[in-house]
Amino acid sequence: MTGYHRPATLDEAAALAATGGDIAYLAGGHTLIPAMKSRLRAPDALVDLARVPGLSGVSREGERVWIGAMTRHAEVAKSAPIAALARLAGGIGDPQVRERGTLGGSVANNDPAADYPAAVLGLDAVIETNRGSHAADDFFLGMFATALEEVEIVTRIGFRVPQAAAYAKFAHPASRYALIGVFAARFVDGARVAVTGAGPGVFRWTEAEAAIDAGAALPELAPDDLNSDIHAGAEYRAHLARVMLRRALGDMA
Repeated sequence: MTGYHRPATLDEAAALAATGGDIAYLAGGHTLIPAMKSRLRAPDALVDLARVPGLSGVSREGERVWIGAMTRHAEVAKSAPIAALARLAGGIGDPQVRERGTLGGSVANNDPAADYPAAVLGLDAVIETNRGSHAADDFFLGMFATALEEVEIVTRIGFRVPQAAAYAKFAHPASRYALIGVFAARFVDGARVAVTGAGPGVFRWTEAEAAIDAGAALPELAPDDLNSDIHAGAEYRAHLARVMLRRALGDMA
């Protein structure tokens, strides 16, 4: 199969992907299209999800806020009942990116410096797909890798409503991606802290969670296995993580 396809249903989209070859799902396109322009991706065909119904919108059901996978960043920033999540969405990229980029596209791509994965992990989210669901703790598998199977499509994500939460990001001045981003949340059963931009993928900072729950001094993040590049070294990122955590906890007060 080659070319460009605009299925009208989830089943049709999954069937197209099941025909074989390198098939790429197109949501907002703000990750896929630049990758194609840079020759980092060359899919055999694009499956555009824009016409598939029921994949956008924001609602609250019990203890979770559910957001459709095709919901634009700008809509999350305006409509998400969880204030920290809304502020995170409002800080992604620039207005053009926020008007086109989607929650599901960002989460499925799992860029190691993206903002949304930190909220998904920090808010103990559930990622629903056309084939089932995934807990956030089991979903992110490393750089650009997730638990999604070849024909699996994210349909919506349910964020657990916290007692308090905040996101603090030290952003790259051009791309607005996170050199370090820390999402902290308090729940009745304990704190959750997720870090993005530091390593090959988003991760929970369990030592920080334990310190918050115990009312103890905040730990240092070990620089082992953290990213070191032209923008920041591993030790600097480790230092920034503690600074951003402290800032996030201050914003929660």
